[in-house]
Amino acid sequence: SSNARDLNFTYDIDGHECNLAYIGIDICLDLSHKLVHRHGQQMMQDYGKSWLFAYMPGTTMDKIKSYVKNGTGLDVSNECAVHDLNRNLVGIEAKMHHQSGTPKPSFWVLPEEEQASSITRDNSVEFSRIGTVQEVFDEQKSKQRIHRGIGMFAVSLEVDDTSDSDLDGEASLSFTLVSIRTWGVTDCVAPIVHFPRQWKC
Repeated sequence: SSNARDLNFTYDIDGHECNLAYIGIDICLDLSHKLVHRHGQQMMQDYGKSWLFAYMPGTTMDKIKSYVKNGTGLDVSNECAVHDLNRNLVGIEAKMHHQSGTPKPSFWVLPEEEQASSITRDNSVEFSRIGTVQEVFDEQKSKQRIHRGIGMFAVSLEVDDTSDSDLDGEASLSFTLVSIRTWGVTDCVAPIVHFPRQWKC
């Protein structure tokens, strides 16, 4: 058996240490619709409703693993991640709250004129919320592509209860998307169109 624990992350904000329950990650979020079976059923059940693929640089995943190692002493397994060695990208299954009564992840965009220009990433840039990620995936065809932006995630760590110590063995990470602020669409990432392998999260 295993147990999950939510992770907090310590940030230096204006010289002050702040513990937050979220981590911001430079990601590509995959809102492209996936293949269907011959009988019209999605091959990836509940894709766009309860989960999505998100892609990040391999170096980013390595950095997250090092944060977990330094903070907990645990090594992170490669379970629930798909490595594209050609592009040095890691694909993860980003979970999303979708049940009634739970806050669904927000989708934020730049104004169209900002997307078309060279963007300076500073505090003067203002994003607009256009709905939940699920609403954008279902209803806005022009947005059903891969978006580059900053994803805010809650991260939990699952540890095997059979270990003799909390510091023994490996742990797996689970990412839950809270919001995405997108700089726009990218055509530089090839989307995953089917399960490259079966995993258990």
